Order: sequence, then C-alpha cells, then structure tokens
Amino acid sequence: MSSVLDYFHTDWEAMTATDWVGTILTVVIFLLMVGLYVHVLRPKNRERYESKKYIPVDDEQVNSGEKNGG
Repeated sequence: MSSVLDYFHTDWEAMTATDWVGTILTVVIFLLMVGLYVHVLRPKNRERYESKKYIPVDDEQVNSGEKNGG
C-alpha cells in the first residue's frame, strides 16, 4: 500500500510557477467541462439543443461571400 502512496506523492514545495499555472489551468478546464456536460445533458434543456442539432450540417443558410450571377 505504501508503494501506491509513494507513487502519487507530490512535492508541492518543488513546484515552479509554470507547474502551478498548468495545474490550476487543468483543474479549471476540467470543472468547466463537467459544468458544460451537466448543463447540456440536463433533461430540461433537451428541446433547446435538439432543435439546433443540425446547424453544423445545414449549408443552405451559409453566406460564403460569393455573389450569384456575377
């Protein structure tokens, strides 16, 4: 059991500023992704997102900047 604890041991005093920024950024992004998944997969939001699920493949309304007839 102690070998597992030794494996996951972190020397917090030896961490540099870059290590801290990376750790904090990773935790913040993880929490934002969990919040996003909870929001999108909530049953009460289903109708709102189901009505917009074909937007990426709907190319009839895309304005590509080309002019017709000219």
